Amino acid sequence: MARIGILGGSFNPIHLGHLLLADEIRERLNLDQVLFVPAALPPHKPRHELASPEHRYAMVGLAVAGHSGFAVSDLELRRPGPSYTVDTLLELRRGTYSSADLFLLLGSETFLDLLAWREPARIAQLARLVVIPRSGIPFDPEGEEARKILREIGQEMFVPIAPSGNVPPLPARGVLVVPAISLPISASELRRRAREGRALSFRVPAAVEAYILEHELYREGT
Repeated sequence: MARIGILGGSFNPIHLGHLLLADEIRERLNLDQVLFVPAALPPHKPRHELASPEHRYAMVGLAVAGHSGFAVSDLELRRPGPSYTVDTLLELRRGTYSSADLFLLLGSETFLDLLAWREPARIAQLARLVVIPRSGIPFDPEGEEARKILREIGQEMFVPIAPSGNVPPLPARGVLVVPAISLPISASELRRRAREGRALSFRVPAAVEAYILEHELYREGT
């Protein structure tokens, strides 16, 4: 059975930090593939700061091209309305990934906001949740906030994954905690650099930088 990681986000723009994190999690959890799913209308993001869904999808496609362990989906772009994760997982379960083991990759800050999402308990039923603590920001699995979320979504425990990469037998209901390398790259800083006409080299793939320049993304009024 295929093991598929799901990494959603605005990817505004996608950068090397996203790619490094996805590759490390893929290796640590022995995933066959990480599927990048750009959101058309992220419900919790200011829309005035977003490049168009088509541009963001195109940049992700350029970023993952040639990597056999990465793929990109336009599923949320084809669906009208806000991009809710529960709807995306349901569609994946009904389609190509109906028999796959799905692993939903979440930053620890995102996980701590999970109860504000649509049908968080259903999300945890549709995919194994993987919490990735953000570098420099502590995540306490034993903390009151984290334990409350665990209870509300019907999960029994947090399961730490050691750096060795050996994935232990997983309980039927458990949230994985997988520390991973993260680069100190900020999408908002990248947008600011693009707006000021500054280079994005060594921060985004070369093809993505060329695309941003060609389409004059993140400039005033674009």
